[in-house]
Amino acid sequence: MSQLLSQKKIRECLLVMQEMFPNAHGELVWDTPFHLLVAVILSAQATDISVNKATPALFSAYPNPADLAQADLFEIEGKIKTIGLYKSKARHLKAMAQMLHETFHDQVPNEKQMLLTMPGVGPKTANVLLGEAYKIPGIAVDTHVERVSKRLRFVKQSATVSEVEEKLMAALPKEQWVKDHHTLIFFGRYHCTARNPKCEVCPLLASCAFGQKYVGQ
Repeated sequence: MSQLLSQKKIRECLLVMQEMFPNAHGELVWDTPFHLLVAVILSAQATDISVNKATPALFSAYPNPADLAQADLFEIEGKIKTIGLYKSKARHLKAMAQMLHETFHDQVPNEKQMLLTMPGVGPKTANVLLGEAYKIPGIAVDTHVERVSKRLRFVKQSATVSEVEEKLMAALPKEQWVKDHHTLIFFGRYHCTARNPKCEVCPLLASCAFGQKYVGQ
């Protein structure tokens, strides 16, 4: 069971996941590309639910980059203190907003390399922003996507996040990347969970070495 799945098998797995979660979608609530960027930065090592609880007051207080750039750091922290790592995230948000205001004239870039120059923005954040706000194809590899890809042998257990992204991009049709990204997240968030995964009722169990070991315990 150590052999990696072929690109054809990976696509077949995604079709099964899409049948399970036909309405998979981004669960962060946002109204502008700027607020989406804020929400995605906040979502690192935090649940979308916790982010969505904090962002209404944050968005109301800072409707645009200039407002957030000029905000008192302590006040930003106060609005996101229910979210993990809130102190470092507050610093990232303020610095990001300053750069967005001063360098990009309050417009969130629609190019990945430009986004990656901003504080708090890594490849996953950039891909989510581009896919959600601008419908630019990409696959954001978060903890769910990485876990599912490794359990189902899309990639080696030692694969880096970049290698997972490259393998999925190579295996899946470009026009499906954003949809497939959401499908993988839903499958990992609600079925192939980190703890107590639903292996016994998983239609992909035959392809999953992890699941077969888990069920056999």
